[in-house]
Amino acid sequence: MGRGIAIAFAWAGHRIAVVDLRARGRDAWVRLRDEAQDEIRESLRALADLGALAPALVDAVADRVAFVPAPDAPAALGDAELVFEGVTERLDAKREVFAALGRMCAPDAILASTTSSILVTELAALVERPGRFLNAHWLNPAYLIPVVEISVHEGTSPAALAGLRGTLEAIGKLPVVCGPTPGYIVPRLQALVMNEAARMVEEGAATAEEIDKATRYGLGLRFAALGVVEFIDWGGADILYHASRELSASVDAARYAAPAIVDRLVGEGHLGVKTGRGFFDHTGRDVAAYRRDVLGRTLGALRHAGLWRPAAEDTVG
Repeated sequence: MGRGIAIAFAWAGHRIAVVDLRARGRDAWVRLRDEAQDEIRESLRALADLGALAPALVDAVADRVAFVPAPDAPAALGDAELVFEGVTERLDAKREVFAALGRMCAPDAILASTTSSILVTELAALVERPGRFLNAHWLNPAYLIPVVEISVHEGTSPAALAGLRGTLEAIGKLPVVCGPTPGYIVPRLQALVMNEAARMVEEGAATAEEIDKATRYGLGLRFAALGVVEFIDWGGADILYHASRELSASVDAARYAAPAIVDRLVGEGHLGVKTGRGFFDHTGRDVAAYRRDVLGRTLGALRHAGLWRPAAEDTVG
């Protein structure tokens, strides 16, 4: 992940340092550095092969990434405005690294953990300046996927959040903010989808190939045009409510029970676009223009997938 984040910043023109805090012999350090450099160049060459980067720029972008061994870490970290921690997912390892970062980093540096599994509230207790600390969960490949999930705790300062958000936006990322919730946003949603797909294969409901075709060109295309919560308002909370009741009765009561917020919205008559209110307030919205916009987004996704077919000019039969 650290190498992917390095590419993301180098791609945007920044010089960035990948810092190793583990004491190693020179030969071990050289092997690690060379491996990381090779991986970064390989990723950039792949992007160049796909037409996303001029081949002549591969070395220029890769050369923006510096690799710093442990003896030189204090000098590199002392000048850093933003540090991403990316060590193994063990509290003891992170505790050790945070202690070192507390000694080496400037007091106003922002520290962000890239952990995918440990809550920000648990990690904040391990850092010297929790007000400057938050989690920043990148999605692989970090240099390609725009979303970075920022998880804050009660003590995270507004300045630290604004600083991280601004830096990510400046390199072309789309930061989204959540509280100290397990699984952030994307992993929590995708775990449900992937587990349900595996169950369907297990049950013989459909083959893996058919499920993947349905998710790429049915589910995926629609959610590329509409956010998940926006999709509820688009179709209507009542549609989700009744579908949940059917699936809860026929598949699994616990997995498919509608949450209380959906029950409440349906009970209050706030169904979404068609009633003017739902999860979002649609009051005063030009609904016709909004529907055209969503249609345009969907057409764009279809064209990108190579699945758009123009209307037939001639009548068949």
